[in-house]
Amino acid sequence: MTSKLAQLQLDLQQYLGERIASLSMDLGELTLDVRPSEYLEACRILRDHESLRFEQLIDLCAVDYQGYANAPWDGRRYVVVLHLLSVHCNHRVRVRVWCPDDDFPIVPSVDSIWNSANWYEREAFDLYGVVFEGHNDLRRILTDYGFIGHPFRKDFPISGTVEMRYDPEARRVIYQPVTIEPREIVPRIVREAGYGGLKH
Repeated sequence: MTSKLAQLQLDLQQYLGERIASLSMDLGELTLDVRPSEYLEACRILRDHESLRFEQLIDLCAVDYQGYANAPWDGRRYVVVLHLLSVHCNHRVRVRVWCPDDDFPIVPSVDSIWNSANWYEREAFDLYGVVFEGHNDLRRILTDYGFIGHPFRKDFPISGTVEMRYDPEARRVIYQPVTIEPREIVPRIVREAGYGGLKH
């Protein structure tokens, strides 16, 4: 660990204190877990404290841990992940906040802290169903207005539930149940005899 990264770790521990649920270092990157109740205050400190100054939110996304690593998962299902950059101090940190309720994932919005969070939070809401409390315009951003469900959740059907198409008789786009027949895709390898100099 570099001395600069070690100093950042000490600064985070000092200035965030009890707001830290866990702080870990892996592959030269710091990951900071905060509790949902401390999330907004921790983000304000990360942005405003003179020794931290994380003035840029680079990315915000959600993760669904259901069936993580193809095994049963015994923790919370949804987490919101932020990647922050301090241009002034030239350091980065990953911040995670776990949604306390798997059936209705909700965390506070950080749109008032970093305005770049606006569209990222809308995307996480659209694709994972995470509700960002306090967001001033939380609506779908990638799927259609009438779309049902959240397509990046691991329990979302692979083929979806409805499809849309243009109906020339109705002269408009219509929705209908998915008409794709379920099928199993098995890769086929077709090679000529003697391909690559092999004799089998």
